[in-house]
Amino acid sequence: MSNTKVFAHRGASGYAPENTLEAFALAIRQGADGIELDVQLSSDGIPVVIHDETIDRVTDKTGYVKDYTLQELKELTVLKDRFPAYNQSKIPTLKEVLEAVKPSGIQVNIELKTGIYWYPDIEKKVAEIVEETGMKDRIVYSSFNHYSVQRLKEIVPDAETAYLYSDVILNVGGYAKETNVDGLHPAVYHVKMADFLKEYKKSGLKVRVWTVNEETDMKELIEVGITAVITNYPDVAVRVRKESEN
Repeated sequence: MSNTKVFAHRGASGYAPENTLEAFALAIRQGADGIELDVQLSSDGIPVVIHDETIDRVTDKTGYVKDYTLQELKELTVLKDRFPAYNQSKIPTLKEVLEAVKPSGIQVNIELKTGIYWYPDIEKKVAEIVEETGMKDRIVYSSFNHYSVQRLKEIVPDAETAYLYSDVILNVGGYAKETNVDGLHPAVYHVKMADFLKEYKKSGLKVRVWTVNEETDMKELIEVGITAVITNYPDVAVRVRKESEN
Protein backbone atom coordinates (compact mmCIF):
# COMPACT_ATOMS: atom_id res chain seq x y z
CA MET A 1 0.00 0.00 0.00
CA SER A 2 1.37 3.41 -0.99
CA ASN A 3 2.15 5.89 1.77
CA THR A 4 2.13 8.83 -0.65
CA LYS A 5 -0.56 11.34 0.19
CA VAL A 6 -2.57 13.38 -2.28
CA PHE A 7 -2.75 17.10 -1.57
CA ALA A 8 -5.18 19.21 -3.57
CA HIS A 9 -3.38 22.27 -4.96
CA ARG A 10 -5.51 25.29 -4.03
CA GLY A 11 -8.23 22.70 -3.61
CA ALA A 12 -9.51 20.71 -6.58
CA SER A 13 -8.52 23.67 -8.70
CA GLY A 14 -8.77 21.78 -11.97
CA TYR A 15 -12.53 21.59 -11.47
CA ALA A 16 -13.56 24.53 -9.26
CA PRO A 17 -12.33 28.07 -8.56
CA GLU A 18 -8.96 27.83 -6.83
CA ASN A 19 -8.58 28.57 -3.13
CA THR A 20 -12.33 28.69 -2.51
CA LEU A 21 -14.49 26.78 -0.06
CA GLU A 22 -16.06 25.03 -3.04
CA ALA A 23 -12.67 23.81 -4.34
CA PHE A 24 -11.68 22.54 -0.90
CA ALA A 25 -15.00 20.76 -0.38
CA LEU A 26 -14.67 19.10 -3.79
CA ALA A 27 -11.12 17.95 -2.95
CA ILE A 28 -12.43 16.27 0.17
CA ARG A 29 -15.19 14.55 -1.80
CA GLN A 30 -12.60 13.36 -4.33
CA GLY A 31 -10.62 11.64 -1.59
CA ALA A 32 -7.69 14.03 -1.08
CA ASP A 33 -5.63 13.49 2.06
CA GLY A 34 -4.83 17.17 2.32
CA ILE A 35 -5.26 20.57 0.74
CA GLU A 36 -2.73 23.25 -0.11
CA LEU A 37 -3.68 26.90 0.14
CA ASP A 38 -2.13 30.38 0.02
CA VAL A 39 -2.47 33.08 2.65
CA GLN A 40 -2.07 36.86 2.37
CA LEU A 41 -3.40 39.76 4.43
CA SER A 42 -6.18 42.16 3.54
CA SER A 43 -5.60 45.86 4.15
CA ASP A 44 -7.24 45.48 7.56
CA GLY A 45 -4.89 42.67 8.48
CA ILE A 46 -7.11 39.60 8.04
CA PRO A 47 -5.53 36.39 6.68
CA VAL A 48 -7.30 35.62 3.41
CA VAL A 49 -6.85 32.68 1.05
CA ILE A 50 -5.76 33.77 -2.43
CA HIS A 51 -2.70 32.96 -4.51
CA ASP A 52 -1.75 36.04 -6.55
CA GLU A 53 -0.64 39.28 -4.93
CA THR A 54 -3.21 40.99 -7.15
CA ILE A 55 -6.87 40.15 -7.66
CA ASP A 56 -6.66 40.72 -11.43
CA ARG A 57 -6.51 37.10 -12.64
CA VAL A 58 -9.22 35.60 -10.44
CA THR A 59 -11.77 38.43 -10.23
CA ASP A 60 -13.16 41.12 -12.53
CA LYS A 61 -11.46 43.86 -10.53
CA THR A 62 -7.84 44.97 -10.43
CA GLY A 63 -5.36 45.89 -7.71
CA TYR A 64 -3.38 44.37 -4.88
CA VAL A 65 -4.89 42.13 -2.23
CA LYS A 66 -3.12 44.22 0.41
CA ASP A 67 -5.04 47.32 -0.69
CA TYR A 68 -8.52 45.84 -0.22
CA THR A 69 -10.36 45.42 3.08
CA LEU A 70 -11.87 42.05 3.89
CA GLN A 71 -15.33 43.44 3.23
CA GLU A 72 -14.25 44.69 -0.20
CA LEU A 73 -12.66 41.33 -1.05
CA LYS A 74 -15.84 39.55 0.04
CA GLU A 75 -17.81 41.49 -2.56
CA LEU A 76 -15.84 39.82 -5.37
CA THR A 77 -16.50 36.47 -7.05
CA VAL A 78 -13.68 34.13 -8.09
CA LEU A 79 -13.18 32.78 -11.64
CA LYS A 80 -16.89 32.77 -12.39
CA ASP A 81 -16.28 32.93 -16.17
CA ARG A 82 -13.99 29.89 -16.16
CA PHE A 83 -16.23 27.88 -13.84
CA PRO A 84 -19.82 28.95 -14.57
CA ALA A 85 -21.19 26.22 -12.30
CA TYR A 86 -19.48 28.04 -9.42
CA ASN A 87 -20.50 31.60 -10.16
CA GLN A 88 -20.83 32.70 -6.54
CA SER A 89 -17.46 31.57 -5.14
CA LYS A 90 -15.85 34.06 -2.79
CA ILE A 91 -12.37 34.71 -1.41
CA PRO A 92 -12.44 32.97 1.98
CA THR A 93 -10.61 33.85 5.15
CA LEU A 94 -8.15 31.33 6.54
CA LYS A 95 -10.39 30.85 9.55
CA GLU A 96 -13.37 30.02 7.33
CA VAL A 97 -11.38 27.40 5.45
CA LEU A 98 -9.96 25.72 8.55
CA GLU A 99 -13.37 25.60 10.21
CA ALA A 100 -14.92 24.17 7.03
CA VAL A 101 -12.38 21.38 6.51
CA LYS A 102 -11.79 20.48 10.16
CA PRO A 103 -14.53 17.79 10.36
CA SER A 104 -13.00 15.92 7.41
CA GLY A 105 -9.74 15.16 9.21
CA ILE A 106 -7.56 16.19 6.26
CA GLN A 107 -4.19 17.91 6.54
CA VAL A 108 -3.63 21.50 5.43
CA ASN A 109 -0.51 22.92 3.83
CA ILE A 110 -0.54 26.67 4.48
CA GLU A 111 1.73 28.58 2.12
CA LEU A 112 2.69 31.96 3.53
CA LYS A 113 2.66 34.27 0.51
CA THR A 114 5.52 36.44 1.64
CA GLY A 115 7.82 36.13 -1.35
CA ILE A 116 6.93 39.53 -2.81
CA TYR A 117 5.22 41.37 0.08
CA TRP A 118 6.26 40.38 3.57
CA TYR A 119 3.03 41.16 5.36
CA PRO A 120 3.62 42.48 8.90
CA ASP A 121 2.93 39.81 11.56
CA ILE A 122 1.38 37.39 9.07
CA GLU A 123 3.12 34.45 10.71
CA LYS A 124 1.75 35.36 14.14
CA LYS A 125 -1.75 35.98 12.83
CA VAL A 126 -1.85 32.70 10.93
CA ALA A 127 -0.50 30.72 13.88
CA GLU A 128 -3.13 32.23 16.18
CA ILE A 129 -5.94 31.21 13.82
CA VAL A 130 -4.55 27.68 13.56
CA GLU A 131 -4.43 27.45 17.35
CA GLU A 132 -7.90 28.97 17.73
CA THR A 133 -9.45 26.49 15.30
CA GLY A 134 -7.77 23.49 16.92
CA MET A 135 -5.93 22.54 13.74
CA LYS A 136 -2.36 22.78 15.00
CA ASP A 137 -1.58 19.06 14.64
CA ARG A 138 -2.76 18.95 11.02
CA ILE A 139 -0.87 21.92 9.56
CA VAL A 140 2.27 22.11 7.44
CA TYR A 141 3.64 25.62 6.90
CA SER A 142 5.65 26.45 3.80
CA SER A 143 6.92 29.50 1.95
CA PHE A 144 9.30 30.61 -0.77
CA ASN A 145 10.42 33.20 1.80
CA HIS A 146 12.58 31.05 4.05
CA TYR A 147 12.98 33.86 6.57
CA SER A 148 9.20 33.74 6.94
CA VAL A 149 9.39 30.01 7.68
CA GLN A 150 12.00 30.68 10.35
CA ARG A 151 9.88 33.42 11.90
CA LEU A 152 6.96 31.00 12.07
CA LYS A 153 9.17 28.47 13.83
CA GLU A 154 10.14 31.11 16.40
CA ILE A 155 6.44 31.61 17.14
CA VAL A 156 5.52 27.91 17.06
CA PRO A 157 8.71 25.91 17.67
CA ASP A 158 7.03 22.54 17.22
CA ALA A 159 5.24 23.44 13.97
CA GLU A 160 5.86 21.27 10.93
CA THR A 161 7.52 23.38 8.25
CA ALA A 162 8.87 23.02 4.73
CA TYR A 163 10.89 25.09 2.30
CA LEU A 164 9.29 25.86 -1.04
CA TYR A 165 11.70 26.59 -3.84
CA SER A 166 11.59 27.16 -7.59
CA ASP A 167 15.34 27.40 -8.19
CA VAL A 168 17.96 24.67 -7.95
CA ILE A 169 19.47 25.01 -4.46
CA LEU A 170 22.79 23.40 -3.62
CA ASN A 171 22.50 20.74 -0.88
CA VAL A 172 18.94 21.80 -0.10
CA GLY A 173 18.44 18.82 2.20
CA GLY A 174 21.44 19.74 4.34
CA TYR A 175 20.31 23.35 4.39
CA ALA A 176 16.82 22.38 5.60
CA LYS A 177 18.21 20.14 8.33
CA GLU A 178 20.67 22.77 9.54
CA THR A 179 17.80 25.24 9.91
CA ASN A 180 15.49 22.70 11.60
CA VAL A 181 12.95 22.53 8.81
CA ASP A 182 11.05 19.27 8.30
CA GLY A 183 10.39 19.11 4.59
CA LEU A 184 11.23 20.00 1.01
CA HIS A 185 8.63 21.22 -1.46
CA PRO A 186 10.28 21.14 -4.89
CA ALA A 187 8.58 21.73 -8.23
CA VAL A 188 7.83 18.72 -10.41
CA TYR A 189 10.53 19.84 -12.85
CA HIS A 190 13.17 19.64 -10.10
CA VAL A 191 12.61 15.94 -9.55
CA LYS A 192 13.21 15.30 -13.26
CA MET A 193 16.70 16.86 -13.09
CA ALA A 194 19.90 14.92 -12.46
CA ASP A 195 19.44 12.63 -9.43
CA PHE A 196 17.64 15.22 -7.32
CA LEU A 197 14.71 12.93 -6.55
CA LYS A 198 17.08 10.36 -5.04
CA GLU A 199 18.86 13.14 -3.16
CA TYR A 200 15.62 14.51 -1.72
CA LYS A 201 14.45 11.03 -0.72
CA LYS A 202 17.81 10.16 0.81
CA SER A 203 17.67 13.29 3.00
CA GLY A 204 15.01 11.66 5.18
CA LEU A 205 12.97 14.86 5.01
CA LYS A 206 9.35 14.91 3.95
CA VAL A 207 9.13 15.53 0.21
CA ARG A 208 5.98 17.01 -1.30
CA VAL A 209 6.19 17.85 -5.00
CA TRP A 210 4.18 20.57 -6.74
CA THR A 211 2.30 20.82 -9.15
CA VAL A 212 1.93 17.20 -10.31
CA ASN A 213 -0.84 17.15 -12.93
CA GLU A 214 0.37 14.51 -15.42
CA GLU A 215 -0.55 10.89 -14.70
CA THR A 216 2.91 9.62 -15.65
CA ASP A 217 4.50 11.93 -13.09
CA MET A 218 1.95 10.97 -10.45
CA LYS A 219 2.65 7.28 -11.05
CA GLU A 220 6.43 7.65 -10.84
CA LEU A 221 6.37 9.74 -7.67
CA ILE A 222 3.81 7.55 -5.95
CA GLU A 223 5.77 4.41 -6.79
CA VAL A 224 9.02 5.80 -5.32
CA GLY A 225 7.09 6.76 -2.19
CA ILE A 226 7.46 10.50 -1.81
CA THR A 227 5.49 12.04 1.04
CA ALA A 228 2.88 13.73 -1.13
CA VAL A 229 1.98 14.87 -4.60
CA ILE A 230 0.36 18.29 -4.77
CA THR A 231 -2.04 18.37 -7.72
CA ASN A 232 -4.91 20.30 -9.28
CA TYR A 233 -6.60 16.93 -9.97
CA PRO A 234 -6.83 15.03 -6.69
CA ASP A 235 -9.31 12.51 -8.08
CA VAL A 236 -6.82 11.49 -10.76
CA ALA A 237 -3.98 11.14 -8.26
CA VAL A 238 -6.18 9.07 -5.94
CA ARG A 239 -7.03 6.77 -8.85
CA VAL A 240 -3.38 6.48 -9.96
CA ARG A 241 -2.36 5.63 -6.40
CA LYS A 242 -5.00 2.93 -6.20
CA GLU A 243 -3.89 1.48 -9.54
CA SER A 244 -0.25 1.48 -8.35
CA GLU A 245 -1.23 -0.64 -5.36
CA ASN A 246 -2.73 -3.39 -7.53
